Amino acid sequence: MNNREIQAAWTYHDGTKHSHWSIRNHPHFLDWAARPLPFKIYPRIGPLPLPRHVPQTGVAALYAISEPEPSSKADSIPGLQDLARLLYFSAGITKERAYPGGEIYFRAAACTGALYEIELYVVTEDLQGLDAGVYHFNPADVSLQLLRKGDFRGNLAHATAMEIAVRRAPATIICTGTYWRNAWKYQARTYRHFGWDSGTLLANMLAVAAASGLPAEVVLGFVDAEVNRLLDLNTQREVSLCLVPIGRTSKSSAPALREVPSLDLETMPLSQREVEYPAMLKMHDASSLVSAGEVSEWRGKQLVLPSSAPAGEEVQLQRMPQEEQPKDTIEQVILRRGSSRAFDKTASITLAQLSTILDCATRGLPADFLEVPGAQLNDLYLIVHSVQGLKPGAYFFRREQHTLELLRAGGFRAEAHHLGLDQELPADACVDIFFLADLERILEQYGNRGYRAVQLEAGAIGGRMYLAAYALRLGATGLTFFDDDVIKFFSLRAKGESAIFLLAIGKALKPKSQQDL
Repeated sequence: MNNREIQAAWTYHDGTKHSHWSIRNHPHFLDWAARPLPFKIYPRIGPLPLPRHVPQTGVAALYAISEPEPSSKADSIPGLQDLARLLYFSAGITKERAYPGGEIYFRAAACTGALYEIELYVVTEDLQGLDAGVYHFNPADVSLQLLRKGDFRGNLAHATAMEIAVRRAPATIICTGTYWRNAWKYQARTYRHFGWDSGTLLANMLAVAAASGLPAEVVLGFVDAEVNRLLDLNTQREVSLCLVPIGRTSKSSAPALREVPSLDLETMPLSQREVEYPAMLKMHDASSLVSAGEVSEWRGKQLVLPSSAPAGEEVQLQRMPQEEQPKDTIEQVILRRGSSRAFDKTASITLAQLSTILDCATRGLPADFLEVPGAQLNDLYLIVHSVQGLKPGAYFFRREQHTLELLRAGGFRAEAHHLGLDQELPADACVDIFFLADLERILEQYGNRGYRAVQLEAGAIGGRMYLAAYALRLGATGLTFFDDDVIKFFSLRAKGESAIFLLAIGKALKPKSQQDL
């Protein structure tokens, strides 16, 4: 099966939809004895500690999120402190919480079920304080493990068909997904979560890179087998998802290709037993690119989705004036961020706050599958419950015009409760933001790999919304949904689209034990 046989993506997408029937007829009970380890551990490789205390950038979070491209420089070389900052504020442990069965280690970016199946690797030239090599990042002790010694950036350049950002990057961070760590709870739907969870992590990484003055972008076009081999991955358990070149050099040529022998590195088992979900493996295989030529062809198929005229009343969005925006740094906001467990349904947010969140998050993702500046694969639909200056109802976000088009006026808390898998959070939020996409057009243009792209983009935009909400002292949480019911609710405008992601935003409700503090 190859990338152009797009029935594979439809089979996976339709087969992992949530419905009342699927939830009731396929109940899933967590096997706590098989709960996977939260970290990838190489027992025979010693750690190379990263600096724990690095200078903060001093850059305000909202600026870092919405102005992701730093000023152009001939050379922009990250140092060890820069890498430590990027890795920690993307995937590091920021909070710990004890519970009867042990501890949960919460990390810098939001992740489905707090299971953190995304691993980070670094491929680098000689940097100040770090020798050239292929490294794995271990959040448990904030360290790197050396997997291969030497400069393998030429191998990444070849795998990406000489993508200029990779070819000129002093270092590239690679995101991988570990199936079982997430599938333990979410089963075959995990492949959707690979996109969401790598996306929220990338939102942090891109913002911190921008605040550090380092160019960075997301590269989804690469020969999967070559990158997997470089990282010595067992692809039945873990696979490469995307590359993020960091920094820029003025060198015009990439390093030479190097031999990549198999390492067969020992890693600690994630749990005593694992369950394999073939649908995920088939989806990944069907969306893999097998040659540099195929990568070049794939990257040349950029998609510009058409816009349509509004059919209803429009509300102009107004971002908060700069002097009123919070000045908290991106690092401070990441350390404060969490996924809200409950919202105060009596509270409201302002139209200026909502406008700022939407504007910051949707100014364009720097990615090789989005050639046109500001292009976006996902459409945003909203259910507004309690936003000052905006009547309750269902809306469509017209990104180019910075307006919200009213689709249906009315109170829809009960409907939001149902659409969000019958959970209280979307009903109690101030606003729910649904990510929908014309999957048919995307798959026709990008093949099965378009499924990776649309899920990752949704996660990255959602991750930016998380950060913007927390910068404004609000709360946010990502949610799952009843796929077809979402489309039915927005059917007047969403005909032919598919549900991709859901984010609820509101004012977090403190636990009763903290309300009097």
